[in-house]
Amino acid sequence: MSIEVGSVVEGVVTGITNFGAFVELPGGKVGLVHISEVADVYVKDVKDFLKEKDKVKVKVLTVDERGKIGLSIKQLQENKPAEHQQNQQTQKSASSSYHPAPRRAPNNDFRRPNRYIAPSFEDKLTKFLKDSDERLTDLRKNTDSKRGGRGGSRRSE
Repeated sequence: MSIEVGSVVEGVVTGITNFGAFVELPGGKVGLVHISEVADVYVKDVKDFLKEKDKVKVKVLTVDERGKIGLSIKQLQENKPAEHQQNQQTQKSASSSYHPAPRRAPNNDFRRPNRYIAPSFEDKLTKFLKDSDERLTDLRKNTDSKRGGRGGSRRSE
């Protein structure tokens, strides 16, 4: 069977690493599902989602000239929640006159909450210069006091 980009095939997980999972495809070829393509959520450990000898459906993303095959499980899962949500909406509207409030688009940027506003470059630079001047002043005071104290306490015999 020829493996082409965009095709959906079923395979068996043969190995799990910290960067992804190797999947044996029909015809004995092996492809890699990168950790970023395992699930629609943040994946810290691939073993939380997959085990060896699991049968999985994967989408072929890339096939390079050396025979390396890039696979994705996530891209197949993304379609299912949208269809599932759409089916639920039609069932709700058909069963009652209840109309839920429109949903906001989810904030997929988990690193920064919506209410946080990053300081501008000028603000960062001003803070750095202020901190730097304070440290330099402290350093000068410390070294000046050492110089003055050492020179006066020496005795000549």
